[in-house]
Amino acid sequence: MSSRFDGRHAAQLRPITFQAGIAPHATGSVLVGFGDTRVICAATIEPKVPSWMRQQGVKGGWLTAEYSMLPYSTLDRKARDISKGRLDGRTVEIQRLIGRSLRAVIDLQKLGENTLWIDCDVLQADGGTRTAAITGAYLATRLAVQKLLDGKLIAENPLADSVAAVSVGLCGGRELLDLNYVEDKDAEVDANVVMTGRGQFVEVQSSGEESTFSPEQFTGLLALAQRGVKELSAIQTAFLTKHLLAPKSG
Repeated sequence: MSSRFDGRHAAQLRPITFQAGIAPHATGSVLVGFGDTRVICAATIEPKVPSWMRQQGVKGGWLTAEYSMLPYSTLDRKARDISKGRLDGRTVEIQRLIGRSLRAVIDLQKLGENTLWIDCDVLQADGGTRTAAITGAYLATRLAVQKLLDGKLIAENPLADSVAAVSVGLCGGRELLDLNYVEDKDAEVDANVVMTGRGQFVEVQSSGEESTFSPEQFTGLLALAQRGVKELSAIQTAFLTKHLLAPKSG
């Protein structure tokens, strides 16, 4: 099989990197890299819940997410949303997706009366920013949860599973995993797939770009995404083993 322009084969992820503690004032933070895409994911605990929860008598805590692309993250400067006076539709869609993805694996009752804010800021965009954000946001959340546990601010881990996401697409008729920008902009079909570490689907976003795709092609893309998320979950586990389970000196 011929390689892609960056040398990868069709079913190969870009190099995946995670760096902990990138935002020291957050409760937990990770700089995630999917190839040349770089996203800072930070989880910050706020010891209160939204007013609507109190008004409706909803018990437990809350998790919400915000997403932004910094002006210098793209080839042409991207104007800040605040300069336009509103969030654009893409930003709203992505931050809601991040929030849904994390809420799918967290027991909000066990979070106590706290709000966990997830902030994902894109430093450099080369395709797959939302999938990188979700994958890194889980790690930032897990690091934040550990601080809450260590500080005895919560009694037990509210996370029931991990979550990660990856893109897949049809480019020139080929099924490709983890599209970068060049592939994504030319893809006939692209999809973003969010899954748990146990292999359950959280969300599938798929569309044809002036094209259609068959049930067989869709099945093939889902299988490719499952393979990619399984690899990402293993990388997440290795990262957490290093940062949470390694023996502490002293």
